[in-house]
Amino acid sequence: MIFAPLAISAALAIASIQTPVPVPAPQAQAAPAPTPATEVIREEGLVAEYFEARGDAISPGAVVVLGGSEGGLRGSRNLARRLAGEGFPSIAVSYFGEAGQPTKLDQIPIESVARAIDWLEAHDVRGPVAVVGVSKGAELALLTASRESRIKAVVAAVPSHVVWQGIDMAGGQTGSSWSADGAPLVYTPYDLSNGFTGIFNLYRDSLPGAPADSEIPVEAIAGPVMLVSGEADGLWPSTEMARRIEQRLRDRGFAHPVQHLSYPDAGHAVFGPPVAADTPGLQNVLSVGGTIEGLVAARADGWPRVLAFLREALAGGS
Repeated sequence: MIFAPLAISAALAIASIQTPVPVPAPQAQAAPAPTPATEVIREEGLVAEYFEARGDAISPGAVVVLGGSEGGLRGSRNLARRLAGEGFPSIAVSYFGEAGQPTKLDQIPIESVARAIDWLEAHDVRGPVAVVGVSKGAELALLTASRESRIKAVVAAVPSHVVWQGIDMAGGQTGSSWSADGAPLVYTPYDLSNGFTGIFNLYRDSLPGAPADSEIPVEAIAGPVMLVSGEADGLWPSTEMARRIEQRLRDRGFAHPVQHLSYPDAGHAVFGPPVAADTPGLQNVLSVGGTIEGLVAARADGWPRVLAFLREALAGGS
């Protein structure tokens, strides 16, 4: 019998194809080399890469990008590079997993996001700031935006409405995923009372026992919120959790616009730039739910709406 934490870690490792999925380009012709980061940042409390905006329509603000439980800059770098190409100055932030950082997602300081904003200000990247997070990065995005008034808009893809227990891919015990000011935050623990029956079941079945104080106070966010979820998410119940975010915002009279893009046939890889159905490697993302057709349709619809949301939010922020 596999020891429960190790089983959880193995399942998370398999399912850690967090969006945006780095899908290989078609091989009919050589793909151009990716645009390198404008600046590679390795400072105390901040591991990041900054991508200067390109194109004719440069956003008046900047975007902080947070990847998922894969750790490091793999997912956030790709997304920040793409957003920069759409005219958004973007900084990809690693909150764990890069050299010199914790190797497991356990009591990770949330202050790296504020330090990224400090870096933008110190380098004359002015204007309002949005944060875009995916999966665990969406959890962190909502959490930091609820505490940091300089964040004027949030895009939370396949999000959580609560702070979860951490993740150790090596199978060790963990406490809260996050800490603030050196103290761990209240979290929802994994409920293994019925054993481990799968990663999605673990998250779904743990939600009824979520402590009230583990719910993210999203009503404190200082600007509009966009949620993106896949109803066929096979990693965790992102649509249910996104709806709970919406409900909390309604119940507390949230003053800013809220959008929820929910796609019935898309899974955990719902978020990211458009992809073609015949893109090599695309089949791999089905391990986290959905269909190829559902994924292609969701990204084709969602990506331009995300860009429009960011442009409007950053143009109107202050």
